[in-house]
Order: sequence, then C-alpha cells, then structure tokens
Amino acid sequence: MRLLLVEDEASLAASLKRGLSADGFVVEVAHDGRTGLWMASELDFDIIVLDLMLPTMSGFSVCQELRKNGVWTPILILTAKTGEFDEIESLDSGADDFLTKPFSYPVLLAHIRSLLRRGVRERPVVLNAGGLRLDPATRTCQRDAASISLTPREFSLLEYLMRYSDRAVTKRELLDHVWDPDFEGSPNIVEVYVGYLRRKIDRPFGTESILTVPGGSYRFVTNEA
Repeated sequence: MRLLLVEDEASLAASLKRGLSADGFVVEVAHDGRTGLWMASELDFDIIVLDLMLPTMSGFSVCQELRKNGVWTPILILTAKTGEFDEIESLDSGADDFLTKPFSYPVLLAHIRSLLRRGVRERPVVLNAGGLRLDPATRTCQRDAASISLTPREFSLLEYLMRYSDRAVTKRELLDHVWDPDFEGSPNIVEVYVGYLRRKIDRPFGTESILTVPGGSYRFVTNEA
C-alpha cells in the first residue's frame, strides 16, 4: 500500500516513516502543503496522512483542493490543535478521519487500516440544472461562471430541492430533512430561507428556479428550454 505522509515536523515524519515502512507501507513524505498537494494530485496513493499546520499551504486547503479536483484518496488528518471546530472543519473540507496529537502509533495504524478497509469513496453527484451547479463534496455553488456563497442551511435546503426537482416539496418535508424532525419553531422559517436563496441564486441572474406551489409547497425548476 502506498501512503503519502504530509508532515513538516522532520523528526515525527522520519519516525512515522520508519514505523509504517516496517508495517509494509511504501511511504512518501512531503514537508509542506504545496508539495503534498502536488504529490497527491500527480501520483497514485492508497491513503494520505495529512498534518493541518503546514508551511506554504494548510492541511485544510490541501484537502479542499484535492476534493475539488476529483482526488478521492482517503485522507487522515493529524493535528496538534484541539477542539471540535478543527475536527468539524477537517471533515467538512473533505477529510475521512481525524486524529489529535499526541497519539500512539498503534492507534494511528488502526485508523489507517480502518480507512483502507473502506476503500476510495465515490465522488458525490454534482447537481446541475439550468446553469446552476451544486457540488455536495466541496460545498460550492455556481451559476454559470459566478460563485455563490451559501450558508450551511441554505446549501442543505437548495440541495434537497434540487435532488427532488421532479415534484413539489412541502414545508413539513423540508423541516424534517433540512432542519430537524423535532424543530418547534414556525414553519415560516422555510419561507424565509427560500427568500434568502432566491436573492442569491435567481434575482442577480434574472432567473426563477424555486417556484411556490399552491398549498405552501416548493418546486425547483431547471429553466431549461
């Protein structure tokens, strides 16, 4: 198994390379983010072990660029930073697993073996309709060549509407799938967020993608001729 280790701490990188090589891995090492990105993009690896705090380019950015460019090699994040926000950002950036330093070598090896058992995950389907492109993997949205910034809730709402564009979707359904089945606020929150989306994905482009259906439902339409 070929493993790419992206780690700027030379002594740790050397130690991990010795251990992983002894356990049968073919290990290549990059000591900065840009080199790691190039190697991961141009060479074939079975798994990537990626530090977060790197020279030239952070692990977050490396991970995002790889996923954006269609590289789906499993990625295990290593970091000395603690706190749930770093773990959340790592996973949202496209990483598959997260391990906080200091760690024991057997635990690292167990995480690596777990990811290898899962194999390379398939690329999430990119949703395209009427010039609008929504990529669940990179959490990006574009209309034609223009990037559109969406909040996580807006993104989830648009993704659900686009996935079920063949039918009208009720407010209750949206609350259950985009908010929470136990949401106790006003159902009108859906209307508010649909308004936010229309101001971002439609009005600046002179289009109308989200239609209101009699009875309080919504339908996403492609606007394609």
